[in-house]
Amino acid sequence: MYHTNEFSKRAFSYTEHNIIQKKVVKKLVENINSKPKKILDLGCGNGAVYNHITWDIEKFTAVDNASNMCSMHPINPKIKLINEDFETLNFEHTNITISSSALQWAKNLDTLFQKIASNSDEIAFAIFCDGTFKTIYEIAKLKLFLPNSEDLIKLLNNYFDFKYEIVHYKLNFEDNISKFRYIKKSGVSGGKRKLNFKETKNLIKNYPYDYLEFEVMFIWGTNISFSKP
Repeated sequence: MYHTNEFSKRAFSYTEHNIIQKKVVKKLVENINSKPKKILDLGCGNGAVYNHITWDIEKFTAVDNASNMCSMHPINPKIKLINEDFETLNFEHTNITISSSALQWAKNLDTLFQKIASNSDEIAFAIFCDGTFKTIYEIAKLKLFLPNSEDLIKLLNNYFDFKYEIVHYKLNFEDNISKFRYIKKSGVSGGKRKLNFKETKNLIKNYPYDYLEFEVMFIWGTNISFSKP
């Protein structure tokens, strides 16, 4: 799962630097047409998914392992807020499981998808894939750590009847220092620190583009058993 300490530490700056995540959650929620009454949000953060719900709901269960993120989530009688690792959570049945910009940090997506499929009629996921920061990883000769979209499709096919869309975003910056400051403060890097100071300085100096790359896979669907007539 994502690096909890890093996300907690960055929680209060996260709202100012999650430009791409805001675009992602808006697109994800706007394409949910069933208007589900009972919602489970995995990796809820500061409440972006909840804040984009435009229909009446009965119950919204919000789960996040970062306590500082949870402290910023909306609170009302319909919301059940759980500060816990969503991979170890005992799921209750829900109409839909939503996750925006969090599942890429899961340690075992196969097990997690199986658990979601057993307890949720529908799904809506937005997952950052390995095209995110791809040039940075190529220049630094680091191994890509985010999931590959083709692998995700194969895995999802085991449990869900779904449609998907892969979107590539570019976020422009005035200089390279601004780019890497964004990475540090946005949480997109998941708190991974693999470069020393000299390597980071060299990367900042030699990064060739005035933008950062992001690849996001959007998934909407139902579990296989729910889809059958």
